[in-house]
Amino acid sequence: MGADAERESWELRSGAGVGPVQFGMSPAEVAQALSVPGLHERAGGPYAQEDFPDGVKAFYDAGRLACVALDAVTGPQVFLSGFPLAGSDPEQGQQFLLDHAAEHGNWVLYTPDNSLSLTDLGVLLRSQQVGAVRLTRPLFVKEEWLDSQYFRDHLPLEGASG
Repeated sequence: MGADAERESWELRSGAGVGPVQFGMSPAEVAQALSVPGLHERAGGPYAQEDFPDGVKAFYDAGRLACVALDAVTGPQVFLSGFPLAGSDPEQGQQFLLDHAAEHGNWVLYTPDNSLSLTDLGVLLRSQQVGAVRLTRPLFVKEEWLDSQYFRDHLPLEGASG
């Protein structure tokens, strides 16, 4: 994917999912929705995690999709009110989320790693080191994970390099 012109564009469905996947799907349903035949990489960690081609990571809780993370460069692009959530300047991304929250009355939350989340939309904006720069890396999280301090404090912190 790499270039924005070639990057797939996904739609945010607040609290329900993103692109072709929705929270609560099984790993098989996620693979089918992403049109990924055969095996995909399963990673260790506190949650069941699958790494799919094109910069998509799926995290499961009790065998059901709970979080989707998109790579800053190779993952699909998701726009929120016209702002590109993947691959933007992290400071601009955080300011956009704060402005969006002020305008739309969204709930704002900072996570332990200083990432910013709009909890009612299920959007968490992290940053990812890509070469010499940092770029925004969006995570889309089911509401229960952002509502619970335990899950908030243990959101996927996997290292993503580009």
